[in-house]
Amino acid sequence: MTRRVKWGCLAALGALGLAALTPHARGLAAAERTVRGAGPAAWAEDLSPIGPDDWSYDRAAHLLERAGFGGTPEEIERLAGMTPDAAVRRLVDYGTVDNGHLAPFEHSGVHDAGLEPFPPSRPAATDLARKTGEALGVKVKPQGNRRLQPVADKFFYWLRASRLETNRAAYWWANRMLATNRPLEEKMALFWHGHFATNEDKVRDYRKMLLQLDLFYRHGTGNFRDLLIGVARDPAMLAFLDAGVNVKGAPNENFAREIMELFTMGVGNYSEADIREAARAFTGWNFVDLTFVVNREQHDDGEKTVLGHTGRFDGVDMIDIILERPVTADFIAGKIYRYFVRQELPPGLRARLGGVLRDNRYAIAPLLRTLFLSKDFYSRASWGTRIKSPVELAVSTYRKLGLREIPGVPDFNEVTSSLGQQLFRPPTVAGWAQGRSWITPGLLLERGNFARDVLFPDIAFIPPDRYPSDERIREVSDKIAQGLDITSATMGGRADGEMAMSNKMADRDEDFNTRYASFRGWQMAIERVKPIPRHTAQLALTAIVRSEGLQTTAQVVDYFLMRFLRVPLAPDDRQRLIDFLGAELGTDRVEVAETYLEEPLRVLLHLIMSTPEYELG
Repeated sequence: MTRRVKWGCLAALGALGLAALTPHARGLAAAERTVRGAGPAAWAEDLSPIGPDDWSYDRAAHLLERAGFGGTPEEIERLAGMTPDAAVRRLVDYGTVDNGHLAPFEHSGVHDAGLEPFPPSRPAATDLARKTGEALGVKVKPQGNRRLQPVADKFFYWLRASRLETNRAAYWWANRMLATNRPLEEKMALFWHGHFATNEDKVRDYRKMLLQLDLFYRHGTGNFRDLLIGVARDPAMLAFLDAGVNVKGAPNENFAREIMELFTMGVGNYSEADIREAARAFTGWNFVDLTFVVNREQHDDGEKTVLGHTGRFDGVDMIDIILERPVTADFIAGKIYRYFVRQELPPGLRARLGGVLRDNRYAIAPLLRTLFLSKDFYSRASWGTRIKSPVELAVSTYRKLGLREIPGVPDFNEVTSSLGQQLFRPPTVAGWAQGRSWITPGLLLERGNFARDVLFPDIAFIPPDRYPSDERIREVSDKIAQGLDITSATMGGRADGEMAMSNKMADRDEDFNTRYASFRGWQMAIERVKPIPRHTAQLALTAIVRSEGLQTTAQVVDYFLMRFLRVPLAPDDRQRLIDFLGAELGTDRVEVAETYLEEPLRVLLHLIMSTPEYELG
């Protein structure tokens, strides 16, 4: 996606002196300042719990930022009014918290039974049709030109429809993150989505992606063994890591390698021989449509030696052997720590966290309670040092604005994709890199552009789920609209009907036209996939200022900084914002400017959201 640069944002930041340092340098400078609410340096690496006397509004805000997606001052006040133990238990033990207002995903009804099993490629689909007279639930035409065209059309239809429905599913998930009463449930699902990363582009079935997300909901804070077995049997993971070719006599090592390297133990804690033998244990594990199956004739039931154990192991046996290794608990606990607390993790602390996980038989919730209550979690070393992922940035922005629904403008999927993260489409099986990989000078500008598009919506917005991004498809569509026949539209014919003789010959005897099938597949998909609602964010910053009783520009700036930043601006930067708002209003008294206050407030908030400090939580 090409996004225009908002030079007004850069100019305003420069004029205020807020861009004097590089984004990297400013972020580090912010992280090194004294932060209100952070515990003493001595709390670092201390897993003992904080007490009621240690609890405050700022620490409740820090907890909600990490264990969820931040919140409004009212939501933070509710947590601050509890004891730290009660606040943590409300977030972690969320099973009894009512979430009935969240609607289930509303399917568009795009999947047809004849699509299964979906062929691995277009040639596979058309070859099957030639051989059997039918594919994808579509029969071959008995005679005439392009006898296989409906089959090719249907193949591309499902690719387009599944992709569009996946984009709708991402909106639905983002809305859950925004409106949930169980923020940790969504935060853990997002964590596991990056840990057990699968991509719809390869899975090619939005239904499987939703089933996997449901697995993360059911086991997100439960037992890691149950989750790991569920993932090993999950159709999305089986499709993504090529389970169909992992058979007796010719094992495919993809899943065995990733379960050891990425999902449980980490590099250096197994041998290549361990991977080869483990792959045999998972042979025959496959799926039919949305159901896990074990093909007994494809399973290698012979003796295997893995990680020092010998036996006739299957996949569950293999998982139990991996979980017996102390390094597995250390690896998982460490990754959870880096996700919720900070990137720097000393080996000794990692081993202690692994011990918590082992002592609780791989139950995740006790580890989370330990982390969120620990002095280490609230120490200066852990405070305001975590860079928000694109999804967290977008959802937390909307949550802090008090919205209850993700706007359709700007497009959530395009925004997060431009920032490096798109739901249901992690870049590799390793997921997203996290941390400082989220921030470059260009990406920081894009984050400012996102804030600008929320506060000042793009009046030239074009819904990406209704218009194909592929220029070749648009070209075919335009030519067909001009009245050209299929061959002319797809092979370069002219509007007056003149074609090269070679085009005419191809038109006479081709079985199908791939470019037309791509166009027709998109056309069929948008006929059936429900559109994403395209309302803009309904903001009323003036109403917020009025309800809070703010009377001066200094009070407005301080309130906005408190509401939207966890890391404070330097005093000079704060004063520049106060001076800026005063100059925009022509006064430092809010009531004088109330009739024209909204736009200056939005510009002020855009400036705040464009600072590196806003990226830290």
